[in-house]
Amino acid sequence: MDRPIKIALVSPYDHAFRGGVTDHINNLANQFRVWGNTVRIIAPCCAPQGISDTDFIPMGRSVALPAGGSIARVSVSVWLRPRIKALLRREAFDVIHLHEPFAGFTTFGMLAVAKSVDAVKIGTFHSYNGTRLYKTGAGRIARRYSTRLDGRIAVSEAAQQFASNHLPGQYEIIPNGIHVDDFANAVPFPHLRDGMINLLFVGRLEKKKGLKYLLGAYSRLKWDWPKLRLIVVGPGKPDDDSYRIMSERNLQDVTFAGNVSDVEKARYFKSADIYCSPATGRESFGIVLTEAMAAGTPVVASDIAGYSGVITSGREGLLVRPKADEDLAVAIATLLKAPALRALMGANGRQKVEEFRWERVAARVQEYYKAVLDDRLAVRSA
Repeated sequence: MDRPIKIALVSPYDHAFRGGVTDHINNLANQFRVWGNTVRIIAPCCAPQGISDTDFIPMGRSVALPAGGSIARVSVSVWLRPRIKALLRREAFDVIHLHEPFAGFTTFGMLAVAKSVDAVKIGTFHSYNGTRLYKTGAGRIARRYSTRLDGRIAVSEAAQQFASNHLPGQYEIIPNGIHVDDFANAVPFPHLRDGMINLLFVGRLEKKKGLKYLLGAYSRLKWDWPKLRLIVVGPGKPDDDSYRIMSERNLQDVTFAGNVSDVEKARYFKSADIYCSPATGRESFGIVLTEAMAAGTPVVASDIAGYSGVITSGREGLLVRPKADEDLAVAIATLLKAPALRALMGANGRQKVEEFRWERVAARVQEYYKAVLDDRLAVRSA
């Protein structure tokens, strides 16, 4: 494969909504195009007029379904099959890259129809223990159709273990990427460099993100550390337990910033002294941990699958038992007492995060495409 290729990046999720898989696909597309490849993004979309990518191809509308403690907006329309078939005949892709191949009909329908085209089919598995699909009758269908994949990628060891338990096979582990320089070069907010110590949380305010455990830990620390401030960044509202903790313990210096732009998010990371992610599980990859590392901010996080594959406890940060606010408080206090240790862990994180640069991640994906294409060519030449 010593020529530019034509790639379909296919998502089951509504492309009008931000999310980890959507961001992953957009960043792969941008890098592949820089290298001269032709890329089409194919996904359901409720508002295609709002997508600026002229090579985006909408494929169906979405419905909101509960999934792994969150909401997934996917297409369930089986009527897309003729449109998918016509699209594949017209575009003549070299590679059809399906992200979460069995999460919605846009990806599953593409895999079902793509048997009749010459493109290689690659599947990337992003989830960890976040769907019941494989435990139902649909799981048997997924296992049968998964044999049509010519190659499989998992974004972490956790995602690989989950996927291979249900869909046995060989997986290449290639992580999510990050724009390292956006965080490394971000400018701190002047109003947050006011002598207070900033503890940062970034994420959707869903129960699985564990905000209530961080609030519990913060309440344990605030008496001994009166200059400690907790900044909460992310969309949504705190759950009832979080409101109760804040009210009963009369927590002071807790700031809810709400949903922010990518530029503002990077500035919050750069303004933080410690980043904390008390997620309770179902995280296949700790993208927020890599963002903190890129900003040079030490991390305290739950010791869960997905996170333990990103940082080494004691090096870039500290990992603690999930759902244990007392342990969380002890770890945060350890860093509060040791500014030099915070600086060392921040520097270690900046060093390690280089492996997650989008240029490196996209290069690994493109090399995997080449290996799969070359294998097919070798088989045909034999």
